Amino acid sequence: MRCFIGIDLGSTTTKAVVMDENQNIIGRGITNSRSNYDTAAAIAKQEALLNGRFYLFRQALGSSGALNGALDGFIGQLERDFRAEQYLEQLIDLEGTCQRSLASAHFGPATEAVGTTLAEVFRRLKAEAPLLFAPDARRKSDFFRDIAGSQYLAIGETVSKEAGTRYDFLLNIFDRSIIEVENRVYADSIRRHLLAALERTFVALPDTAARRSQVEAPINGILDTEMEETYVVGTGYGRARLPFSKEHVRSEILCHGLGAHVMYPGTATVLDIGGQDTKAIQVDPAGIVESFQMNDRCAAGCGRYLGYIADEMNMGLHELGPMAMQSTKTIRINSTCTVFAGAELRDRLSLGDKREDIMAGLHRAIILRAMSILARSGGIRDQFTFTGGVAKNEAAVKALKDLVHENYGELQLNIDPDSIYTGALGGATFAWRAVVEDGMQAQARATQ
Repeated sequence: MRCFIGIDLGSTTTKAVVMDENQNIIGRGITNSRSNYDTAAAIAKQEALLNGRFYLFRQALGSSGALNGALDGFIGQLERDFRAEQYLEQLIDLEGTCQRSLASAHFGPATEAVGTTLAEVFRRLKAEAPLLFAPDARRKSDFFRDIAGSQYLAIGETVSKEAGTRYDFLLNIFDRSIIEVENRVYADSIRRHLLAALERTFVALPDTAARRSQVEAPINGILDTEMEETYVVGTGYGRARLPFSKEHVRSEILCHGLGAHVMYPGTATVLDIGGQDTKAIQVDPAGIVESFQMNDRCAAGCGRYLGYIADEMNMGLHELGPMAMQSTKTIRINSTCTVFAGAELRDRLSLGDKREDIMAGLHRAIILRAMSILARSGGIRDQFTFTGGVAKNEAAVKALKDLVHENYGELQLNIDPDSIYTGALGGATFAWRAVVEDGMQAQARATQ
C-alpha cells in the first residue's frame, strides 16, 4: 500500500505521521530528538509505520469478526508484548555496550568489582522488564532512555550499596553508553518481535486460542503487506538536517497551519507552543497561511522554559500543570526570562508564596507572552486551535481560555489530544497532495 509520511523534527521531540491514499491517518510515531537528527527522523518514521501496522491489524481483525468482543484486549496485549520484546533487545544491547565501556574505562583495581556489580544490575533489569509492560503498569515515558535510565539508576544504587562499589562508576558507564544505544535503529527486528509477541499474546489470552487460525490469517496478511514510502515531507526545527531534496521540505509555519486545518477545518487562528518556539498563525478557509508571528530567539514562553522551572522545583515536567491547577491565589510573575525565572521563583518561595500559586502565575505569564505574539499576527479569530506539547498542560490551557475570554469574548477553542503531531500531519498532507491530489488534477486535465 502507498504511504505518505510527514516528519516534524522538533528541538525536544521528533514526530512522524503516516497517511494512506484516502487521506486517513493510519500511524503516528514520536521519539526524543537527539544531536543526530537523521537517526531521530528514522526512528520516528519507523514508529509511525509500526503504529500503522497495528492500525491495519485492528482493521483486518475487526472486519474478520474473529475476535468479536475481544478485539481491544487482543490488540492491547499484542502491543504490550511487542514493546516488551523490543525493550529487552535494547536492554541487552545496552548491557553489551556498558561492558565495552567498562573495558575502556580507567577504574584501576575497582574494575573487576564494577564489572560484577554491572552484571547484577542488568540481571535485575531484565528480570523486572516484563513488569514494565504489564496491563496495569504506569510509565512516565515510553522512550527507552527514560525507562531504562530510571530503572538503571534505582537498581544500580541498590546493588552498589550491597556490593560496596562506587555508584558514580556505574553512572559514568551508563552516560558513556546510552547515547550509542539510543542512536541505533532496530528496523530489522520488528517482524521477529511481532511474531514473538503474537505467540505470547495467544498464551496470555486463552479465549482466543480456539480462534487462532481465524486470527492468524488476517494478521499474516498485514505482516506481508508492504507499506511503501511513496512520498515523505520533512519540517521542523531540524529540517535542514533531513536527508531530503528541497521539494520534500516545508516550513514549520506552512505545516502547522495546514495540519491544524486538517484537524479542524474551521480553524482561522493557530497557536503552537513547542519546546523551542511559539508560533501564531492566521490561515484562510483552505488552511493556507495568511500571516504569522514567532517569538524571538529567547526561550521564554516555550516548553524549554517550563522544563527549566521543573528542574528548579525538582519536579517532573508533567507535574507542573496539576500543581498549578491547585492554586487559590493569583500571583503576578514579572519575568518570563528563563535566565531570571529561577531567581524570581526562589524569591517568591522565600516570601512565603505557595508553590501551586507560583506555578499558576508562571503559566499565566507564559500565555500572556503568547497572547502578545497572537496580537502581532492579527489577533484571534474563530475558530482558534491550540497545538504543540504545551497544549497538553492543563494549567496552560486554563490560562489561555481565561485570557482569550477576557480579550476576545466567546470563541471556539480546539485542542486535539494528538496536537503534538500537527506539524507532521501538515507534512503528511503536503506529501499526499504532491502525489494523489496533483495526480487527480493532472488526470482531470488530460480528460478535458
